[in-house]
Amino acid sequence: MKRFAFACLTSICLSFALGARAEVPADYSMVLLTENFPPYNMAANGKNFAREENIQGIAADVVREMYKRAGIHYSMTLRFPWDRIYKLAMLNSGYGVFVTARLPEREQSFKWVGPIGPDDWILLARADSKLKLDNLAQARRLKIGAYKGDAIAETLTREGMHPVIALRDQDNAQKLLDGEIDVWATGDPAGRYLAKLEGVNGLKTVLRFNSAQLYLALNKDTPDEVVQRLQQALEQMRSEGIVDDIMARYL
Repeated sequence: MKRFAFACLTSICLSFALGARAEVPADYSMVLLTENFPPYNMAANGKNFAREENIQGIAADVVREMYKRAGIHYSMTLRFPWDRIYKLAMLNSGYGVFVTARLPEREQSFKWVGPIGPDDWILLARADSKLKLDNLAQARRLKIGAYKGDAIAETLTREGMHPVIALRDQDNAQKLLDGEIDVWATGDPAGRYLAKLEGVNGLKTVLRFNSAQLYLALNKDTPDEVVQRLQQALEQMRSEGIVDDIMARYL
């Protein structure tokens, strides 16, 4: 009798456990937002609005495959500006935003899936620049270009610097050539990719001051089961070499 009772209890506990893993409704769907941030995410037509298959890039392709493998429905929209879509994802249940740096001050604002790819932080100067920098402190006297809402701009501000803010990161390439800024604080490889799109080549790296990883940030109300499925899908893709293959198509 005791064995029967124990078996029943075990069966009930197992049912609860399975139910916990199946807590995501079959019709559950997420709204994924992104921006023009080549080569990670970008509109096929180069504009600041795109949907679904008209969004290209390393991260866009990785995220699509993640959701497909995880069996989670989603819609994907590229919009502008970044600070708006970042706040939408932070404040609205069922939303996510990609790609973004996972910083300590952001940790509790989202649930995270990644890393999707690297994003080193660098200072770029014109090809004819004589600047030589050993650390970020030496850049305090310079006019540093960055863009609104970006983690690099936020970090520079916290360090007591006053970056010259642009609405689009690629605008800093021309600002650099025009002498409006001395250096451009951007990501690598993103900055070089953007500069080439603007017809600006030969920029020189004068300082590499941080190495970051880029993530998919999900609203903190996202069910843990969704986060786990996506993370497992990404890890499987990485082990199969799928992530490296996607990167190789763009870089």
